[in-house]
Amino acid sequence: MAGRGRMPPRHAFPDGGRRHPYADVAEGRPFPRGPPQPRPPPPAVYEEEIELQRAEIQRLVADNRRLLDDRMGLQRELGMAKEEMHHLNLVINDIRADKEVQMRELIEKGMKMEADLRATEPLRNEVVQLRAEAQKLSALRQEQVQGLTQELSRAQADAQQLPVLRGEIDGLRQEVMRVRTALEYEKKGNSELVEQRQAMEKNLVSMARELEKLRAELTSGEARNWGAGGAYGMKHSSPDAAFAPSYGDGYGLRSMHSAYFNIDGAYGSWHDVEGHPEDVVLAIHTSQRMHIYAMFNVFGTDTNQWSSGFGISAIGSKDGKVSSCKPLCYVV
Repeated sequence: MAGRGRMPPRHAFPDGGRRHPYADVAEGRPFPRGPPQPRPPPPAVYEEEIELQRAEIQRLVADNRRLLDDRMGLQRELGMAKEEMHHLNLVINDIRADKEVQMRELIEKGMKMEADLRATEPLRNEVVQLRAEAQKLSALRQEQVQGLTQELSRAQADAQQLPVLRGEIDGLRQEVMRVRTALEYEKKGNSELVEQRQAMEKNLVSMARELEKLRAELTSGEARNWGAGGAYGMKHSSPDAAFAPSYGDGYGLRSMHSAYFNIDGAYGSWHDVEGHPEDVVLAIHTSQRMHIYAMFNVFGTDTNQWSSGFGISAIGSKDGKVSSCKPLCYVV
């Protein structure tokens, strides 16, 4: 029912429904024998077919126009692409030229850098040495920093003791002031003592000269006594002598002889080897200067009885004290 009044589809005919049924006779082919050919379809079928073909043609024309527009657009795009490609080719050529120039420059720079590296090989060794020295210096600096840190700690500890040291310094200052005062006082006293000593030295020098004169007189008097005809072997001042000595016992003088004496001190008493006090001539030597003292003493029975003094000269002094002496003359 649905296919009533409609033509069969195009593929049902060998030529698509367009071949005439007597086309074979017209073409000279033998007329077909056999059953009769089917009847052609009605005109409505052809009209419908034509409408369909027309619609198809319009669709194809529209497609063709669309394709033509697309083709024109593609051609324009192709032209633009070609122009862009040409421009890009030019740019690429320029870029290639620039790259070649840059590559050449880089190659030249690389060659120069290689030459510089070869030239800086000694500098590299020196840099290695300097780096090693820098490490050594860094280690030394660390050691110095540690040492300074320790010294700083010690200094801080010492700084904590500063008040005590200041107190000690103040005490020493006061002590120095007292010592200065004492020294000034002693200087004043010493100046007076020096003046007195100088005066005493002058007196002692004159007394020593007088002692020498007395010694000369004693020697000359002894010679005169021996020459006066005394007995042979008689000693001076002996009871058996023919003549008495010139000075006699009026002055308590007896025979002259020499001996070594032990001295207690520079200003102490002195005795002969038998323990009797004598009149001695001494010169006391100290570590600073030589002091000459004259003592001419006439003793009686009292050993503490002293008379006038004359100069004496000591030998064997030690640390400013007389240890022994040899008298020039003495009277017993």
